[in-house]
Amino acid sequence: MAAGAGSGSGERRGATARGAGSSMARSGRLRSGAAGKLKRWRKGHSSDCNPETRQHRLAARSRFCSRPAEKSNLTVDAVKLHNELQSGSLRLERPSGSAQCRMEEDDAGEAATEKSSGTFLSGLSDCTNVTFSKVQRFWESNSAAHKEICAVLAAVTEVIRSQGGKESETEYFAALMTTLEAVESPESLAAVAYLLNLVLKRVPSPVLIKKFSDASKAFMRIVSSQACSSSTSALRWVLSCLATLLRKQDLAAWSYPVTLQVYHGLLSFCVHTKPKVRKAAQYGVCSVLRGSEFMFGDAAPEHHPAAPSTAKFCVQEIEKAGGTKEATTTLHILALLRDLLPCFPAAVVKTCCETLLRVMTLSHVLVTACAMQAFHSLFSAQASVACLPAELNAQIITALYDYVPSTSDLQPLLTWLSTMERAHVNLGRLQKDLCWAHLPRLFSAAMNCFLSPHSQVVSAAAQTLETLLSECVAPHMDDLGTVSASAPAPAAYLCKMFRSVEEGLTYRFHAAWDEVLRVLEVFFETCGKQCHPIMRKCLRSLCDLRLSPHFPYTAEVDQAVGAAVGAMGPEVLLEAVPLEIDGKEETLDFPRSWLLPVLRDYVQGARLGFFTSYFLPLAAALKSRALEFTQAGKSVEAKIYDTLQWQVWTLLPGFCTHPMDVLGAFKGLARTLGMAISERPDLRPTVCQALRTLIHKGCETDAERAEVGRFAKNFLPILFNVYSQPEEDGGSNAQRRSVLDTVRAYLTITDPQMVCGFLQKASEKLTSPESSEFARLSILDLVVAMAPYADEQSLGSLYRTIQPSLQSKERSMQKKAYRVLEEVCAAPHAPCQAFVRSHLQDLQAALLDSLKSAASPAKRPRLKCLFHIVKQLSAEHEPFVTALVPEVILCTKEVSVGARKNAFTLLVEMGHAFIRFGPTPQEAMQRFLLLVYAGLTGSVTMISCTVLALTRLFFEFKDHLELSVVEQLLQNVCLLLASRTRDVVKAALGFLKVTLLLVDTKLLAKHVQAMLEAVGNLSDDMRRHFRMKLRNLFTKFIRKFGFELVKGLLPAEYHKVLVNIRKAEARSRKQRALRQAAVDTDEDEAPPAQPRGDSMEEILADSEDEEEEEEEWQRSKEWRKQARQKGQAWLKEGEEDEPLNFLDPNVSQRVLATKPGPKRSRGVSHDFQVSEDGRLIIHEEEEELDDDEAKGVDEEMADVLQDVGLRSKKSQKCRFREEPDDEEPEAGTYPQYRAGGSGIHRPLNKEPAFGAEYRSKKGKGDVKKKGQLDPYAYIPLNRARLNKRKRAKMQGQFKGLMKGAQRGAKAGRRNRLKAQRP
Repeated sequence: MAAGAGSGSGERRGATARGAGSSMARSGRLRSGAAGKLKRWRKGHSSDCNPETRQHRLAARSRFCSRPAEKSNLTVDAVKLHNELQSGSLRLERPSGSAQCRMEEDDAGEAATEKSSGTFLSGLSDCTNVTFSKVQRFWESNSAAHKEICAVLAAVTEVIRSQGGKESETEYFAALMTTLEAVESPESLAAVAYLLNLVLKRVPSPVLIKKFSDASKAFMRIVSSQACSSSTSALRWVLSCLATLLRKQDLAAWSYPVTLQVYHGLLSFCVHTKPKVRKAAQYGVCSVLRGSEFMFGDAAPEHHPAAPSTAKFCVQEIEKAGGTKEATTTLHILALLRDLLPCFPAAVVKTCCETLLRVMTLSHVLVTACAMQAFHSLFSAQASVACLPAELNAQIITALYDYVPSTSDLQPLLTWLSTMERAHVNLGRLQKDLCWAHLPRLFSAAMNCFLSPHSQVVSAAAQTLETLLSECVAPHMDDLGTVSASAPAPAAYLCKMFRSVEEGLTYRFHAAWDEVLRVLEVFFETCGKQCHPIMRKCLRSLCDLRLSPHFPYTAEVDQAVGAAVGAMGPEVLLEAVPLEIDGKEETLDFPRSWLLPVLRDYVQGARLGFFTSYFLPLAAALKSRALEFTQAGKSVEAKIYDTLQWQVWTLLPGFCTHPMDVLGAFKGLARTLGMAISERPDLRPTVCQALRTLIHKGCETDAERAEVGRFAKNFLPILFNVYSQPEEDGGSNAQRRSVLDTVRAYLTITDPQMVCGFLQKASEKLTSPESSEFARLSILDLVVAMAPYADEQSLGSLYRTIQPSLQSKERSMQKKAYRVLEEVCAAPHAPCQAFVRSHLQDLQAALLDSLKSAASPAKRPRLKCLFHIVKQLSAEHEPFVTALVPEVILCTKEVSVGARKNAFTLLVEMGHAFIRFGPTPQEAMQRFLLLVYAGLTGSVTMISCTVLALTRLFFEFKDHLELSVVEQLLQNVCLLLASRTRDVVKAALGFLKVTLLLVDTKLLAKHVQAMLEAVGNLSDDMRRHFRMKLRNLFTKFIRKFGFELVKGLLPAEYHKVLVNIRKAEARSRKQRALRQAAVDTDEDEAPPAQPRGDSMEEILADSEDEEEEEEEWQRSKEWRKQARQKGQAWLKEGEEDEPLNFLDPNVSQRVLATKPGPKRSRGVSHDFQVSEDGRLIIHEEEEELDDDEAKGVDEEMADVLQDVGLRSKKSQKCRFREEPDDEEPEAGTYPQYRAGGSGIHRPLNKEPAFGAEYRSKKGKGDVKKKGQLDPYAYIPLNRARLNKRKRAKMQGQFKGLMKGAQRGAKAGRRNRLKAQRP
């Protein structure tokens, strides 16, 4: 009784809200189309000035002192309610932490909020149950139905609170069920049903199981009363409630007849005429059968107890509808079956599939399409054997061949192909042998689709075959042996499939040869290893086809043959298609020479022995033939044979990629490779690449690594000798770098004792007076490569050998010595780390002693070496780190980019070292900064370097610096702005920019005056020189502190710049807003207003509908158009005069969903776009902007960060990508200077662009030049234009040409007339 009374109270309150809300809606709503005629303010500009039109104010003022003529309905309560609603005080308060709600509220706003706390909707605004957050989110709607929902929720919440409830889902369920029985109006019924739909999903299952009888009776009563009503809102939500109620029941409840009776009531609405109701019922049925809670438990049944009756209902409805013309009910049932077929048991699935096949005989286009979709969903769901046995799957596949659409019927054929693909993939999952037995027929049918005039059908057929090969065939290929033409099943099925695809190389498939070749490529990849005996004929056909004149698909043939090489191996390919090159040719025509590049690109996993036995003799024969021609003076023939033998040698890296016989074949090849490295400079890069590939990608086991490493004693001395030779004998610098890379690769598999022996010999040669400078530098490069692999004893002797070179006056020697130390310090191997730990004191002393003699080129490896040493230091080594500070600071302005980068990296590592030294990070950083501050008292260069170092340290360790340290740092930098040296001022301005980026506005506010005063006191020369930097700095200040503050703190000579900045910022903001508004307009364009009536779904659509509404509105026209087209069908007549036989079993192929027409050739893509009137659209390159104008604030900040080593420019990034960080180019290898840019750096030999002489200097477009041709595109005469068959194509190219020229002339004439007017 209390709940009922509460509900009545809620209704009275809701009625009040409805009255007020509906009056608001009537007074505030505009007629459709009237909103566009109103004058509106732009967003944010409504308070710029008073509006010009004030007719309502004047009318109100004229009646202000007069009394109304008759009794008014205005009361004190009505005014109070009106004020609360209009003032917005009833709006929900957003969370205080939201970023969008950070605004200051005045006293009036707070009072309004307090005043609204006791209104009749307070139960809505402070409802604590998250289930209804959706209703709260939609509160600001003007819909009467929406306000009804809010009023009901508020009333129910008040009733629960008055009873002392906790606002749980169960309490809301009880109160709403009581309210559901009490309400009478359709609006209130719909509102209560909607709220019940929300809360039922969160009510505990035991509650719904216990209250199932009462709740289902109440719902069924409303369903029966609303079934024929014009309003569908309440019915829709009650059906959703029924589905949720049924989904929560346990398995035992479904044994009672009442449960099935309720479920059948829901099921009957799946064919309702109203779309919203039908959709809700179908969604509810699917959720019950697929999402009931007991279906996910441990004892879950194989299928839902209601599944057989659901299937029976669907079959009966389809049979009841029969073959009616519209077939609306059939389509609705098919849409339901599309989701439910995977949930049915096997016997029922068979019945449903038979029904689907019967309906497809009606040749109704839409019915056939929907039935195909149902089959597609059944196969795609990958149902269990209890639902879809393999035999039934195979029977459906066989039956679907009777419904193959015509090859000219686009959409049905695409659907059929997709369905058959999924059917075979699912059958392969269930039973492989049965699937393979059905694949040949599908391959034959799919190849017929390659004759379709539609390119989409051809692509879909090719994609279907590729999917079947990769998903049905490839996983089982390892179980087969070698497949021959006479092999039994299942290999025989594979032969039939390949013959079907091979037939695609005949001429009648020539229009689709590119797709056929793509399918063949996949066939070779998946089956080539086992099926090469049956593929040899196809390979010969491919090679003959490639040699045919004007063959357009040579690239596709190369890819297909390459796939065959990768799968079968080069031996099989060359047996099927001989190379026909042996060095004894009488003519210079090599028809199969194209195979060499294909083999080079695709060979891998082959036998090294085959290269030794076949290709090495061939290369030797070709080389000897080239020498014969050279001696005979025939240079062209000699060059051809020399190129061929080089191409043969380029196959070697591919043979070294994952070879099969490293253990047995490498020893027979090693001697030849060594001779090629030492005696053949032209083959040296190729052989070195092959060795590196073999080491990295061929030696996969320890035995293989040991076998290749066994020959290190032979290869390494050869490589050392080649690298140590001068460039005349040792080849170009690229070859020397390749040799050095090969040495590094070989050292990874060489015995460490052998490396130590090589290192000892290299040390002896370094100290030998007979060695030349080039030899010593080369030996040092080799020592750098070998050092990380030596033991501790050898490293000690090596260190003693190179220690004098650390102070050598020869810069190259000094740099190489530091490189050796760097490699030793950075190596992760245990001997190197042990050496560094044991010689730490010696290394520190040596590096400090060599500080004064360190040359500029040696700075980069020296700093890298120091970086690795500092990483290992502890607190007792703090004096060493302190001694490094001046050198590191000065190196931040080294010429070498790598040296600067390493200096900043070392500086940061020194900061981390001080933090390790302790005691606290703050004290450690203060101690470190005191050392850096000393640089501010040095020379001008030292001061600028120190400021750069402080900037980087501030950026890196800002969290470890106390506020007083930051303030002191800022004050010192502001003092440096008074310097008369540009480098110092530039570094100080960079520090200010980083400070503005990092420091919080509140902390920076007390120093903004000192910063701006220091900037304002710059001399005129500094102000002119750094005008762009100052402009960007002022922009950041204005964004952070506002225009007026910055203007007040800067002298008057800066005010003009500040005003200009403000205008530019306003202009950019306006442009951004316009762009954003355009984007928002495109994205958020609302659909046209429609009369809502009493329907609630447009206002409070359920979660599954909200995401689809906008997309549905945007595509409504396309859907209607497609629906009209889908509803139409065409009957294709017989060939020539043959009458159409309706008793033919294949007559269904004559019913087309696509209008039959003549075949159209595939469109040819041109390089230029064409406008609607036929003119070519050629985009001109934009003129380059001035650097100072184009550089924005973000780019300026990037420059500052790059100065302190945090970011590199694109050119530097490219340089670091091309060169390793630890290597510098040798002397003579630096790239030559190339002019670029503008002014004195402009390129002098740049080729002018085509037609550049006609370009106007004052504007865009072309101008006429006296004595030259007019700047038009001249069309050459062509006899083909007289051909009648090509006339339509030729006319299309020039369609609208004269009209376009006339429009352009008229526009130019108008512009000239405007310019001549005074």
